[in-house]
Amino acid sequence: MIKVEGSIETKLSPDKAFAFLSEFENTSEWDPSTPVMDKLTPGPVAVGHRYHAESEFRGKRQSLEYEVIELTERHIKLRGENKSITAFDSIDVGPSGQGSLVTYTAEFDIKGPAKILQPLLRPAFMSLRDPALNGIRDTLNSLAGR
Repeated sequence: MIKVEGSIETKLSPDKAFAFLSEFENTSEWDPSTPVMDKLTPGPVAVGHRYHAESEFRGKRQSLEYEVIELTERHIKLRGENKSITAFDSIDVGPSGQGSLVTYTAEFDIKGPAKILQPLLRPAFMSLRDPALNGIRDTLNSLAGR
């Protein structure tokens, strides 16, 4: 499994930051590698809610179906899957100074014969981290300024 993780600080309060990030349909606002994230389940975010994502990786667009598998006060974890990969995305938000600390973790497990290439693909997956973290920081700081 390939694990990509990082943390950023933001000016937005932990409650407001988590409220925004836990609405996973907002992902396309902060993650440049995910231009499409559609909520499939109506109502407030809850375990079992489903999303359809279209992610761009190495010049190709891939569809994934995500499901919320964990949800607590300031933690959400989703499982995404298609025929070639299983992904787990986790967001944790805590207080930091006048704002919040956001930790984003993405784990990727390649399926099938391509799994043998997983160690070689690690750098490509790692290249997704900083744009996503910068997007989270910039988007949340923008919301704090409103």
